[in-house]
Amino acid sequence: MPAEASTSRTPPPPLTERQEARRRRILHASARLAGRGGFDAVQMREVAESSQVALGTLYRYFPSKVHLLVATMQDQLERMHGTLRRKPPAGDTAAERVAETLMRAFRALQREPHLADAMVRALTFADRSVSPDVDQVSRQTTAIILDAMGLDDPSPEQLSAVRVIEHTWHSALVTWLSGRASIAQVKIDIETVCRLIDLTGPAR
Repeated sequence: MPAEASTSRTPPPPLTERQEARRRRILHASARLAGRGGFDAVQMREVAESSQVALGTLYRYFPSKVHLLVATMQDQLERMHGTLRRKPPAGDTAAERVAETLMRAFRALQREPHLADAMVRALTFADRSVSPDVDQVSRQTTAIILDAMGLDDPSPEQLSAVRVIEHTWHSALVTWLSGRASIAQVKIDIETVCRLIDLTGPAR
């Protein structure tokens, strides 16, 4: 068997309605505990008790705390995406709309600094076993940016710009959480990197 085949993961079957409800309870409990005390406050046994699932069941959904918190970030971004779709950014250009979108997402995380710190730490600690979950976070972030740009079929150059914008947004979040950047500096950096959009083709 080729090496890559032995490490590939078969996509899990779709969750039933009951399983999805259980998963949502788990993610809600994770976000609540992280919001109270950050990364260290998320203990798998407490998450299981709070979400009313057996500890073994929790580990079947999420093999580790890092898996759980990365999934929590994906869930938080999905919620933000829904909010942004209901109230889209109002900028005249794609660059302005993306900058506004990312700052709105940033401010949402700013309101829950312990939760934001826990999720970012989980992304930092994630090893190869968590790659599919980290990829989900990246895909969700990409979808948020492309929606703000108003693009359904981006060019390779536009996708490259989106990746650089994602990296900058993540880095800005890390530096703010560590106290090395102010909100004003984050805004300047985000607005600056979003100007890349203007260099990659028409996105009005």
